[in-house]
Amino acid sequence: MDFPKNLKYTKDHEWALVEGIVVTVGVTDHAQNALGDIVYIDLPETGKILKSGDPFGVVESIKAVSDLYSPATGKVIDKNTRLADDPSLVNKDPYKQAWMIKIELTDKSSLETLMDCEAYSKYVASLK
Repeated sequence: MDFPKNLKYTKDHEWALVEGIVVTVGVTDHAQNALGDIVYIDLPETGKILKSGDPFGVVESIKAVSDLYSPATGKVIDKNTRLADDPSLVNKDPYKQAWMIKIELTDKSSLETLMDCEAYSKYVASLK
């Protein structure tokens, strides 16, 4: 599996694209592959305040229902409304079209626990 080098990763298999004070969040290719066909996604409303590690939504597949966890502390400033109509985008394009939320960062130190691509690759390999 390929993990983009410009992203940061959580042990719960979310990715984070950090651009200044905006963090775009989604789930990794590993996560979508493990879940199987995704049929429903519940995302928070804009304005919701999240702490790193807080659940922010739910993804439901034909195999399981899983919580989604915030990789950063801040306020939700946008959500991908396309996923409500087409949750399968997560299976097709987890790193581009299937971003889930954007967070306005209020605590930059909350990013310190995230893994880079190399560390995440090793972590995923250790799960097998």
